[in-house]
Amino acid sequence: MGNCMHKGYHSDDDSNHHVDFVSGNVQLITTKESWDQHLEQANRDSKIVVANFSATWCGPCKMIAPYFCNLSEKHSSIMFLLVDVDEMTDFSASLDIKATPTFFFLKNGKEFDKLVGANKPELEKRIAAITGGVPHHRQ
Repeated sequence: MGNCMHKGYHSDDDSNHHVDFVSGNVQLITTKESWDQHLEQANRDSKIVVANFSATWCGPCKMIAPYFCNLSEKHSSIMFLLVDVDEMTDFSASLDIKATPTFFFLKNGKEFDKLVGANKPELEKRIAAITGGVPHHRQ
């Protein structure tokens, strides 16, 4: 189970460094305003929010990102967000994010579950619990 300790490291490379992290129905959050807007929208639509607090330099984050994107395509009843901890350092610190990736599960804007580390089976299990579905494991 991998995770990276968050060091507040920030690199200024080109703007498409999120390209591997954001596909499917995953939405990138880079401002507190955007976060608040998405949570308000989720509340209006009675959607659960799963937020992936990630870093582009973190190996385990890169490993699980395509899987997170894949889950977003399968479960349209859930809002999937990606938060770059380097672009939102103060906000991430306020939520006590100590390692990446950290997945927050929110309902009505409040956290009800949290998963630290790139743990695919556990992430899938928690999503399945939300949707009432049974996780499908490929042979």
